[in-house]
Amino acid sequence: MAKMMGPRFKQSRRLGLNVCGHPKAMNRATKGSSRADKKLTEYGMQLLEKQRLRAYYGVMEKQFTKYVRDAIKSPELTGHALIRTLETRLDNLVYRIGFASSIRQARQMVVHGHILVNGKRVDIPSYLVQIGDNITLREKSRDIELFKENFEGSFLVNYPYIERDKDNYTAVLVKMPERDEVPIEIDDQLIVEFYSKLI
Repeated sequence: MAKMMGPRFKQSRRLGLNVCGHPKAMNRATKGSSRADKKLTEYGMQLLEKQRLRAYYGVMEKQFTKYVRDAIKSPELTGHALIRTLETRLDNLVYRIGFASSIRQARQMVVHGHILVNGKRVDIPSYLVQIGDNITLREKSRDIELFKENFEGSFLVNYPYIERDKDNYTAVLVKMPERDEVPIEIDDQLIVEFYSKLI
């Protein structure tokens, strides 16, 4: 199973955006260290934005292209449909719920079987969660201090499309996320323009 590896802070500095969500990721960023600091062509700006979005969600190119193809077929705006799909991946929702402190950690939790969807173990990070699905931290995993701390500290941030139950280590996707509810700094129109020439 392919996955994005490599130093996260270095990647964030190169892309000119904190794509890993760590508070110290951009501490060593200086003027000129990012591709965004250079004069880019229209294609260069589109490519950079695509790489930023892929890095946010840790998705490889082949799978990302498939998501774009599906979004183009959607009746809604292509960029919004793409981000909605990425946002409802299981690994991302495990991160948004607060079981993990990063998408990488969330992906590992899913693969190692710590997460249940509607009471059944799902170990596929790209699994697409549907409205009404219950995402639960497995009972045995609730004794792991790291997961407990992550979850209890996560209640400082609320997402309108997620409803959490602190006592039962559970959350429900109550609705599909709207574009303005998703906390990512991306110009999705540039990504649509990039792929419109390729697909």
